[in-house]
Amino acid sequence: MRLLKDLSELVMFKHSIFSLPFIFIAMFTAAKGWFGWKLFLLGALAAIFARNFAMGVNRYLDRDIDALNPRTANRPSVDGRVDKKTQLVFIFLNGTFFIITAYFINKVAFWLSFPILLILGAYSYFKRFSELAHLFLGISLGLAPIAGVVAIKADITLWSVFLALGVMFWVAGFDLLYSLQDMEFDKKIGLFSIPSIYGERCTLFISKLFHALSILFWLFFVIEAKLGFFSYLAVILSAIILFYEHKIVEKDFKKIDRAFFTLNGYLGVLFLALVVIDTVL
Repeated sequence: MRLLKDLSELVMFKHSIFSLPFIFIAMFTAAKGWFGWKLFLLGALAAIFARNFAMGVNRYLDRDIDALNPRTANRPSVDGRVDKKTQLVFIFLNGTFFIITAYFINKVAFWLSFPILLILGAYSYFKRFSELAHLFLGISLGLAPIAGVVAIKADITLWSVFLALGVMFWVAGFDLLYSLQDMEFDKKIGLFSIPSIYGERCTLFISKLFHALSILFWLFFVIEAKLGFFSYLAVILSAIILFYEHKIVEKDFKKIDRAFFTLNGYLGVLFLALVVIDTVL
């Protein structure tokens, strides 16, 4: 039980709330309603295994960096609670279970599972040579709605691409805000992040731009998918939440965690709930 608790903390399992809603948004939209408990379970498992794999790789590769950063020095991958061998086994098992789960969804999902794992595993390298790491993280989570529509239709639709682009810019935008905490640290050790290279004011502007693009693409998604009133309401409420998020961060950087975890968690769940109302009821 102690190991499970440490592994959960290692991958911040409670933050799966960011990836789960959008795979189900895509699934409900593709199925035009409820799609059955089997696909619901397989979709949830695929999302969890993929996220555990991505976070496991990130924590394993970033051990040396995290040990130098006071904010991350107490992570289980750094302080010895989860050793290197256990981390590698954890990564291997989650990657394997993700592929197996994809196999039971359909053939397209199975063959796409391999390049998806490569993309998820590559994120940690980007911040070592490119400030585009924020967008690459967005791409990683943006794969969730693509996976959702593949699970239902074994195809990729235009509306799912719009939904994925919205997720990409949403994640990249709040990752920029989160990265403000490590701006000075990144400068000190030479990591590539937009805050460390372009500064605080430019980062805030780019984050706002990214979030404006996310709202635009989510609007395109609702229009292209021919959804109804409640989905339009989801886009409007998402815009309000993101606006409030920026107000919180601009006022006090110490509240970045509140903006990052709480508000973005509400956004995903609210968006899903309203799309479910539209497609099911």
